[in-house]
Amino acid sequence: MTHPDPGSSRRRFLGLVGLGVAATTAGPLLAGCSEKPAGSGGAQQLDAVSGVLPTHKDLTGGVKPDIVGTRPVADGYTSYPATLVDAVTDKPGTSGKQVTAMTPAWGAAPPGIAQSAYLQAVNAELGTPVNFTIQDGVTYADKLNAMLSARDVPELLCVPGWEVEKIPRFAEAIKVLFEDLTDHLRGDAANAYPMLASFPTGAWREAVWNERLVSVPNPTDSPFPWVLFARKDLLDARGLAVPSNLDDLLTVAKQVTDPARKVWAFDDVFAMIQMFHRVPASKQGWRLRSDGTPEFKYETPEFRQALEVMARIYKDGLVHPDIVASRGADAKQLFAKNGAIVFKQDGMGMWQGAQAEHQKTNPTLDIQAVPVFSATGGDPLVWRADKPISYTFVKKGLGKDRVQELLRIINWCSAPLGSKEAQLRDFGVEGRHHTTSPNGPVKTDLAFKEIANQYFFISGRNPTIGPFPDTPRYVPDVLTYSNQMVKYLEKDPWDGVKLEMPAAYKANQVPTEDKFTDLLRGRRPMSDVDAIVAEWKSNGGEEARKLLADSLPKAAK
Repeated sequence: MTHPDPGSSRRRFLGLVGLGVAATTAGPLLAGCSEKPAGSGGAQQLDAVSGVLPTHKDLTGGVKPDIVGTRPVADGYTSYPATLVDAVTDKPGTSGKQVTAMTPAWGAAPPGIAQSAYLQAVNAELGTPVNFTIQDGVTYADKLNAMLSARDVPELLCVPGWEVEKIPRFAEAIKVLFEDLTDHLRGDAANAYPMLASFPTGAWREAVWNERLVSVPNPTDSPFPWVLFARKDLLDARGLAVPSNLDDLLTVAKQVTDPARKVWAFDDVFAMIQMFHRVPASKQGWRLRSDGTPEFKYETPEFRQALEVMARIYKDGLVHPDIVASRGADAKQLFAKNGAIVFKQDGMGMWQGAQAEHQKTNPTLDIQAVPVFSATGGDPLVWRADKPISYTFVKKGLGKDRVQELLRIINWCSAPLGSKEAQLRDFGVEGRHHTTSPNGPVKTDLAFKEIANQYFFISGRNPTIGPFPDTPRYVPDVLTYSNQMVKYLEKDPWDGVKLEMPAAYKANQVPTEDKFTDLLRGRRPMSDVDAIVAEWKSNGGEEARKLLADSLPKAAK
């Protein structure tokens, strides 16, 4: 699957993304859902919600992995199953009534249902057509906030995990707009949907709001919100090694940057620069001081150091000018296709898809992940993002029969590796969207045009990595990196606590990040840092600190 990683800034995944007016003002719905206009937030101890969760039940006849991942890293598969099974014997759709759904996509939007052989083929198997509204993943939060404010949602709505962190009073919006799925899925009721019953219990815990099960989680296959990728083929051509420390990275960056040849070292890599400086990221940037009180990243010396390094990177002209100018540059194309960027920060999901698509025109293309290092000594600190990639919500008020039909469709879309359903979902129609090879299906150009993980984003599946016959080195490479980095994952003092951050804090998140972006790119002086932090504290930061202090698990207090 090619998808953004769900985690920090995820987010993290897209860097400093603007939410727009709807997010910062918490439009009509979000402001009107509560009698408490301030929206002080809340905490839920996830250990207390076991009674609303599905009873976990493994699927039978699973495919044995070729490379075992160190948990929470998923297992890897290097070879495609020789024989496929039918995971679902009956068509899940019975009404014939079109299902409306909204999902994100990054890059060019795929064609709609009337022009897509892929959608038509999958819908034929479903028995009831799903008609997708595809929204630009970069501005997905804008659309979500406008939709929630207007109380106008589709029957199936994908909400990426990293966007949840940005939506003020989201828990209250859920009560108004989305179906309570508890009675449909808790305990043995989930046996009606065997793919869903096999999901990790930890993912289901995260799908609970207001002590009720209100969504279907899409479990992540990677705990890493951000990765620094390198065009190793370009480095090899220059006789340069993949950097292993900050000095090496900055030196190599200056060596590869050549504006005359339209090549620059970086896109916006600030999240990785923070990680290299051991800046905290738990609950979007919190940690505990030595006295046990919560401290946000803006208040730490590590963040100041990372600011100075990133500002110098911009000042030295090492970032592609289209990124600096915020002209909506397609950084993936600049990196993987054009070689105009040599080091790119992105989610793990970018790696395989970019390699597979662009090696067709560039056989020497070699995208590799740069191992995380510490710029300040000691072990690296690797940010953690093992919550679900996304959540699928069902529109409220559709009636029992329709909800159950939608759950059957989600169940079908969650079919595992080794099933005919998963092959159709992932690779489309044989002869049109993929060709057969001894190693499994290989995508055609039509597949890259029409398949944008539409059904993946309204479902989930048990986490797996691969197989990818068109990129046979990917699974060994990604498991080597992941199994090496997993031992450095940051420990979260609030592990097991689901937080609804104060509305003012959420609304101020992106505006504050935008101020730091202006500072990094030279549009504000570095001397403004203290003032920005003071504004952050007064606009929700201190309120969030109190919530975090009050909601610490007993073991951390």
